[in-house]
Amino acid sequence: MAETPLPRLLVVISAPSGAGKTTVCQQLLATRPDMLRAITCTTRNPRVGEQNGVDYHFLDAADFLRRVEAGNFLEHANVYGHSYGTLKSEVLEKLRAGRDVLLNVDVQGAATIRAKAAEDPELKPALVSVFLTPPSLAVLEERLRKRNTDSEEVIQRRLGVARQELAQWKHFDYLLVSGTIPEDLRRMQVIVEAEKMRRERAQAPEF
Repeated sequence: MAETPLPRLLVVISAPSGAGKTTVCQQLLATRPDMLRAITCTTRNPRVGEQNGVDYHFLDAADFLRRVEAGNFLEHANVYGHSYGTLKSEVLEKLRAGRDVLLNVDVQGAATIRAKAAEDPELKPALVSVFLTPPSLAVLEERLRKRNTDSEEVIQRRLGVARQELAQWKHFDYLLVSGTIPEDLRRMQVIVEAEKMRRERAQAPEF
């Protein structure tokens, strides 16, 4: 007797800059071959080694605006002078192909996705949102400084934004307080497995 296929999920993870969400996403994808990252669109130029259609869909500003006006984006935002967005078709194609989808977005993007998913019969039952946070702002500041990639001005700006984002955690399905990388990965794996077994998604075998 064939096994009942597990329901497919759209896992949306948000966190303040420097909290470690990119690392968690990379680790989760590496351990779940049935999960794919949603490739976002951006108007910024490719960095060294980045490939179009693999790291991002690189669009010019005019093309990006046309897609915004056509309602193609599930969410989009301007970040430090560049536009970023997730195409609804990018997510639905992967879900329809039987794959889980992982989406790494900011708090504003997550809110937009929740609102649109609430009105979409395919996205609503698939959506699971997770807010990843460091144990404290002091820990977040330490992580930002360890990256050694930002100026003092940028670090302070990121901390200011983080204070505002942290207040939004209660709008997510899950709050994950970051520990070590293995701990964060284990908790994300538990969330994914538990969500697949929720009553409203599960299908009992026929006896």
